[in-house]
Amino acid sequence: MENNVLEQVSSYIYNRFSHDATGHDFYHMRRVAKMAKRLALLEGGDPFISELAGWLHDTQDPKLTENLSEAKQEVMDLFEYCQISLEEQEQILVAMEAVSFKTGHRIPRSLEGKVVQDADRLDAIGAIGIARAFSYGGAKGQALHSETSEETTIRHFYDKLLQIQGLLNTPSAMEIGQKRHDFLETYLHEFYEEWM
Repeated sequence: MENNVLEQVSSYIYNRFSHDATGHDFYHMRRVAKMAKRLALLEGGDPFISELAGWLHDTQDPKLTENLSEAKQEVMDLFEYCQISLEEQEQILVAMEAVSFKTGHRIPRSLEGKVVQDADRLDAIGAIGIARAFSYGGAKGQALHSETSEETTIRHFYDKLLQIQGLLNTPSAMEIGQKRHDFLETYLHEFYEEWM
């Protein structure tokens, strides 16, 4: 039953996000879902709820959808189609509600929410996080770096990426995040060496 639900949800996400060029594509959703499951298992949370919330965490993000009420209804229709119980629906929605970095220091209400938020934040740092940052910047027409403008992808490292390690909720995520954070700092050092 759970595997069938996960297949249906991943298929929905593939159809919706497979052509995204901002770093919020199907593969981002898959990485977040798999990391959320991994963290849930390590931290004693519900791996099924965490994985589902990971798959669906960006479905109602205003920067990725034009019609939020339509996006919310699609998720509710998906729940019904997959025969997800009302109790599980509530747990998934609670786990999804504070994932975005724009929520700032808002700590999710459930352990599953904490691991989904951590999984999403971990995907924003490290090697893939760097690739996603430049993908998003390119999609939004940002320069790599500039000595005269703040609207650059490198500025995004300071505004967001370098802060993430201090905002993780769980010990397991903090351990994974430290290596990725260190890689960000190494990358920036090399970037400035090459920038001249």
